[in-house]
Amino acid sequence: MSRVLVARLDSMGDVLLSGPALRAVANGSRPDGSRPNDVVLLCGPEGSSAAELLPGVTQVHTWACPWIVNPAPPVTDEMTRGLIEFVRSSRIQEAVILTSFHQSPLPLAMLLRLAGVKKITGASTDYAGSLLDVRLKPGEDFPEDQPEAIRALTIAEAGGYVLPNGDDGKLRITTGEDPEGVADELADEGRYIVVHPGSAAPARAWPALHHAAAVELLEAYGHRVVVTGGPDETSLTATVAGPAARNLGGGTNLRTLAAVLAGAAVVVTGNTGPAHLAAAVGTPVVCLFAPVVPAIRWAPYGVPLELLGDQEAPCKNSRARVCPVAGHPCLSSVTPEQVVEAVERLLGGVSSLSTRRKVWKP
Repeated sequence: MSRVLVARLDSMGDVLLSGPALRAVANGSRPDGSRPNDVVLLCGPEGSSAAELLPGVTQVHTWACPWIVNPAPPVTDEMTRGLIEFVRSSRIQEAVILTSFHQSPLPLAMLLRLAGVKKITGASTDYAGSLLDVRLKPGEDFPEDQPEAIRALTIAEAGGYVLPNGDDGKLRITTGEDPEGVADELADEGRYIVVHPGSAAPARAWPALHHAAAVELLEAYGHRVVVTGGPDETSLTATVAGPAARNLGGGTNLRTLAAVLAGAAVVVTGNTGPAHLAAAVGTPVVCLFAPVVPAIRWAPYGVPLELLGDQEAPCKNSRARVCPVAGHPCLSSVTPEQVVEAVERLLGGVSSLSTRRKVWKP
């Protein structure tokens, strides 16, 4: 058994999408039959809480990466030396660097080399020289227009790690008791729909009043609605929940939120972390997806899905955090009625696979 470092340095959703690759490193077999199942996950501050939920991870180490975190911390000798010393003291001999298409593995590979890591695998469009032992060339060795979970798994496989037999490659988290008992209480009261209106980037947010109207319509259809959100979103969740929906804004940690999403019949959310958390617990998703990033890469993976939003809007592939188009047409054009119809289709067991193929066509 050897210790392998796997790096995914950005958001909660990205860390969750790395789950299948992490299981391949932790539990899969290599060609020589060995099982290097002692995995150290290197992640950023935004991803650390999700990292702790992933099966196969032995240890989580959080590091604020200066070319990933926004706003970026300054590069200092103390920062870089701290990571190098951690890797050395952890006796790590091998690393798999997971990145998205707009990220380079090379700066981290340099630090890992200085720490004495013998084998490093990553995907790089740039010449890697001696920094990568196994280099995948995006666009040549694999297509960029594929789900992020598959991209990460492809990188792990290039390093010699494959999923064990019986692993379906979907997102997954470790299940545990809901420490606050909220999910059990909700389940005792019957079926419910979760609406999660918040988003880390304004460009990915459906308007608050649209959310509020959708909640009212869902209630008119006889559905019980639970509204979720973070501690800094309590005003938003109060607006969306209105007088009748259950407002859990600011009242759940990540594990409790996962339990609440797992108990829901359907989750309504944007292209944000909770969409991937819902997928990781197997709950169907109505995703209000702004095309600032491609849906084929970052839509909820492996669950029944209704994808809403104009995927050909002018903001397409801009990676904008603030909408660059007046009126935010990609999402504001989606009506509350369309959201309710999408919920009803998922409850009826009809997934919009034909719509997804049209949206996801490269």
